[in-house]
Amino acid sequence: MKILLDECLPRPLAREITGHQVRTVPEMGWAGATNGRLLELMEGVFDVFITVDRNLVFREKIANLKTAVIVLYSKSNRLDDLRPLMPEV
Repeated sequence: MKILLDECLPRPLAREITGHQVRTVPEMGWAGATNGRLLELMEGVFDVFITVDRNLVFREKIANLKTAVIVLYSKSNRLDDLRPLMPEV
């Protein structure tokens, strides 16, 4: 499975996801892209997009995407706060 991590997530989080191809938005050269543009770029390229941007689901039309969107709910975007969520992901 191809997974894309949003640029607001720490890059070391990719190491917490094993058995899949994981890339970050900056690695793809997409840093700074608006959410709408980012969704266009990743569509058909990635299977899953992981973010902590809770507003994404309200601001963008994600219902018709082929790429699944996972929003992590955490007190911060620090690795120590996100790591406990990764087994469920």
